[in-house]
Amino acid sequence: MKTITLAILFTVIYCVGFAQEITTKMPLDSLKHELAISKDDTGRVLILAKLCITAANLNLDSIAMYGKDGVVLAQKVNFTKGEWGVLYNWGRTLELRGEYPQSLELQFRGLQLAEKNHYRYETAASLFGIGTDYWGLQDYAKAVNYFKRAGQISKTIPHEPSVEDLNILIDINIGDSYSKMNRLDSAFFYLQRTYNATLKDRWHPALLLFFGDIQFKMGHYQTAFTYLHQSIVLNEKNNDLYTNTEACKTIARFFKEINQPDSSIFYAKKGLTNAQAIGYKLDVLENSKLLAGQYEYKDIRQAHYYLKLVMLVSDELYGAKKVKELQKILSAEQERQRKIEAERVAYQNQLKQYAFLTSLGILLLIAFILYRNNKQKQKANSLLQQQKEEIQSTLTQLKVTQTQLIQSEKMASLGELTAGIAHEIQNPLNFVNNFSEVNTELIDELKLEIVEGNYDEVNAIADDIKQNEQKINMHGKRADNIVKGMLQHSQSSSGKKEPVDINALSNEYLRLSYHGLRAKDKSFNAELVTHFDADLSKINVIPQDIGRVLLNLFNNAFYSVNQKKKTAGEDYKPEVSVSTGIENGQVVIKVKDNGAGIPDAIKDKIMQPFFTTKPTGEGTGLGLSLSYDIVVKGHGGSIAIETKEGEFTEFQILLPIQN
Repeated sequence: MKTITLAILFTVIYCVGFAQEITTKMPLDSLKHELAISKDDTGRVLILAKLCITAANLNLDSIAMYGKDGVVLAQKVNFTKGEWGVLYNWGRTLELRGEYPQSLELQFRGLQLAEKNHYRYETAASLFGIGTDYWGLQDYAKAVNYFKRAGQISKTIPHEPSVEDLNILIDINIGDSYSKMNRLDSAFFYLQRTYNATLKDRWHPALLLFFGDIQFKMGHYQTAFTYLHQSIVLNEKNNDLYTNTEACKTIARFFKEINQPDSSIFYAKKGLTNAQAIGYKLDVLENSKLLAGQYEYKDIRQAHYYLKLVMLVSDELYGAKKVKELQKILSAEQERQRKIEAERVAYQNQLKQYAFLTSLGILLLIAFILYRNNKQKQKANSLLQQQKEEIQSTLTQLKVTQTQLIQSEKMASLGELTAGIAHEIQNPLNFVNNFSEVNTELIDELKLEIVEGNYDEVNAIADDIKQNEQKINMHGKRADNIVKGMLQHSQSSSGKKEPVDINALSNEYLRLSYHGLRAKDKSFNAELVTHFDADLSKINVIPQDIGRVLLNLFNNAFYSVNQKKKTAGEDYKPEVSVSTGIENGQVVIKVKDNGAGIPDAIKDKIMQPFFTTKPTGEGTGLGLSLSYDIVVKGHGGSIAIETKEGEFTEFQILLPIQN
């Protein structure tokens, strides 16, 4: 049986994966000869399975003949794995020819056969084949779903070359599907994960192709061209027309994007020729579209020719007839899945009945035990009381710890503020010191002029001294206001609301947050943008609390752009903006940054206490939680978040005007 299994795996290895090797010259005549002289039915099934994939360039009737003969013979001799191999190869060949409905039907039959007989490898391969059909139908979400299901199964199978090939191809196809959905980070993850495994493998040109496609979409044209060119060179060396037509199509789009129509036409024609040679209709369609578009303003007759080809192939791939066939097949598969689900539910209900009876017996047994052990009730109660006290003690400790963490968050906020204030207060102090030194020199000059009797000059110097004193007084008051603001922030909030200029408060805390970060990291720079509504009147808020909220949001924004700056390269310009205004009868404060954004998976969690994405020791996870409590519970407002991963994050604070 092991020998038969290896033979099946060898048979299907021709077609498992993206870069199918059917473009290599296959010994079709030799296989036909082997079929004619073979007297072993099992061997004939394996040869017919090979013919299904080797004869891919023949007409569909010939392929169907080999497929049907193989299935009938396998069923006759009860060779289940051989039947699966014929169905799989037959389906993959039809997929290449754009016959997706028939291909899906064969793959679903193969999947049903593999699942029924608990064949793990065959089940994974069938799921993979179904995924490539959906890929061809451009339903990439479903394709990824089937590829991942295939991967979950294949990773449970002991490693051998065919299984390793399947695992590599699953990752490659998942990466390409994510790229088609423009989820480039996910695409890069799956391709990078399998990169080393393909370095000396036949799938490496396909991996280079998809890396080039991702770099192209990210706008890294030179890197994209390098990958794509390497892929084309390797494909031509390996005589892999299938992967080469994909690479030519992609590089043709690349040249179209950078406005080099001649190069785009050259590679599109090359890709079209390869696709037509192997009957790969999907790339016949894609390359024809490219050529029709490029010739539109260059040669209308050529454009018309390729447009007719586009319409012809599009109808063959996605016409009304194909849609009806696909709906019929999917409906049949849904019905099969419904029956499986119904059987599963019935089985679960049966298990529930057994569980109910078992539970009832256990309950009766427990009742008997409780009755027998009634005399030990007091001891049990005593133990429960002890456990209750321990739990209450633990809860008390947790509350104390939480209080300490909240205070730690407040002190961290105060530290950030103090660093900014230190920078702010230095400027007026420098003015005070400078004007004091100037006045000392002017007084010495004044004495000399008095001795010499130059009273006009005395008056002029006295005026200068007076002006300097006024400036000293002005900057001294400025420093005094900064110190008072610091003292107000360091004091615990009294909960008393007062009229506050939101524009001034926002501007002050923006600068203090920025200078606080600059005090810790002199290399950091960011553009500060403000858009304040000049007509915004004062509103009643607790200034210390709203200031703490703003400081927290500004700190988070600067942290985000600083982290992105470390990885984004020289072209990235960090920017943090704040704006104010009136929307729907409420004051709105918007804090926006062009940092890394917030992933959808954690967007709903960021307001939860103790949730943080910062490394250990850099955040308590309480900043946004406290901000939420201050705005919502303390001021009857709300906080909204708009974000796009990798691009921006904007927090919107809405406060009622009458409060």
